[in-house]
Amino acid sequence: MAEIPATSNGSPPPSVKNLPARPRVVIVGGGFAGLTAGMALANMAVNVTLVDRRNHHTFQPLLYQVALAVLSPADIAQPIRSIFSKKRNVEVLMDEVVNIEANDRRVVLGSGAKLQYDYLILATGSTHSYFGKDEWAQYAPGLKTVEDATEIRRRVLLAFELAEREMVETGAHPLLNFVVIGGGPTGVELAGAIADTSKLYMRHDFRHIDPAKSRVILLEGSPRILAAYPEDLSQKAAKQLAQLGVEVHTGQSVSDVKPGYVVVGGERVDTVVTLWAAGVQASPLGKMLGVPVDKRGCAIVDGYLNPPGHPEIFVCGDLAHAEEAGRQIPGVAQPAMQMGRHAAQMIGQDVAGKPRTRFHYFDKGDMATIGRQAAVANLQWPFKAHWSGLLAWLAWGTVHIFFLIGFRNRLAVFFQWAWTYLTFNRGARLITGSPLLPGWGQQAGIRPQVLRAPLDSTSPLLGLRPVPPPAEPAHETKSREAS
Repeated sequence: MAEIPATSNGSPPPSVKNLPARPRVVIVGGGFAGLTAGMALANMAVNVTLVDRRNHHTFQPLLYQVALAVLSPADIAQPIRSIFSKKRNVEVLMDEVVNIEANDRRVVLGSGAKLQYDYLILATGSTHSYFGKDEWAQYAPGLKTVEDATEIRRRVLLAFELAEREMVETGAHPLLNFVVIGGGPTGVELAGAIADTSKLYMRHDFRHIDPAKSRVILLEGSPRILAAYPEDLSQKAAKQLAQLGVEVHTGQSVSDVKPGYVVVGGERVDTVVTLWAAGVQASPLGKMLGVPVDKRGCAIVDGYLNPPGHPEIFVCGDLAHAEEAGRQIPGVAQPAMQMGRHAAQMIGQDVAGKPRTRFHYFDKGDMATIGRQAAVANLQWPFKAHWSGLLAWLAWGTVHIFFLIGFRNRLAVFFQWAWTYLTFNRGARLITGSPLLPGWGQQAGIRPQVLRAPLDSTSPLLGLRPVPPPAEPAHETKSREAS
């Protein structure tokens, strides 16, 4: 566990002195933490500049529904500028921070401009971690942005379209295996949604293939999925996934990702689409501060969300390594919003000449949806309970609609969910971008008779084939024959 810096004698850090009449606050990141901080500061006697490399805020908990064609990107995203359009002390810049000059209290933008600040709130979140195998990213996209979601949607839908075309042209098609790597909330949601899509929402759309015969394989390296949840909810989640037809394999670590297949335990798993949900790392801004970071690159902060020696800097959300009762606060939406709000309040207390108070994370619980009428919920507030099935699914939907930004988005998502539920019709099944699917050529090379062969039930992962040994170089083969 990372060592959390403490102030001397446990007292609050010193307030920032010699503040101007209206201190300038720079917020980097328009996610949950940055947006919440900006909204709280909009009612204070400060000038705020919010910087983000995109012009919109994305409601990340629903990204997987964009990826699986339930919702369109506009349903879960809102222009940052429009959110603050009536907040006259808040300006928005679409740019990227490339350096932080903490000693001079400046951030350097990609455009070359430098922003001076009295306070800095860093809330740039996290990105995918492939554990040093960054070349896997092209074959197994993760899910963090709208662009990621539309790319996953493209690949999943394209796999069915190519299979239909292949069936018409050749009378056979590759196995429609979808592999999701990582059994956390994102992996569980993706796997369940793919199973729902193939077995419920596409069942009448194709003439030559049966999408319901697709296989969805969820691979998790630890002993159980949803490891951060209580064990009983992990077991219920696994049971609900099995009911949807998802094959869950725990204790299975992926050793390689290639076009058209992954390698697990020395065996090859053929796949038309591979998705990554196994790891995250903090954005590089934490390291730019020049303060201690943990193994994921998160800046280690004290109980007031300040890195050592910088009471004017607050680090929030996924970028912060903060602890409560000896445990790291999870990098999800609720803690990020609470951190953003706390940072704004501490700036307000400095301006008012009041002492700062420690950050306290109010854990309301966690929820993960699995599929149609399937979810798990670990409730901590307003009462403690473990829910699963339909009740958890309804609670999940209610909470997520409530936290969406903008009345239009809430209304659009509600009606789209109702339409999907009642008609089994998903309205955002658009394939945009490249018509090429990584690995499809390798898959298409499998002979039709092999495609129709029964699965090998003796393999720990049904239907897997041993990875062939690497071919010997031609010159070595010839020299052995000569000898």
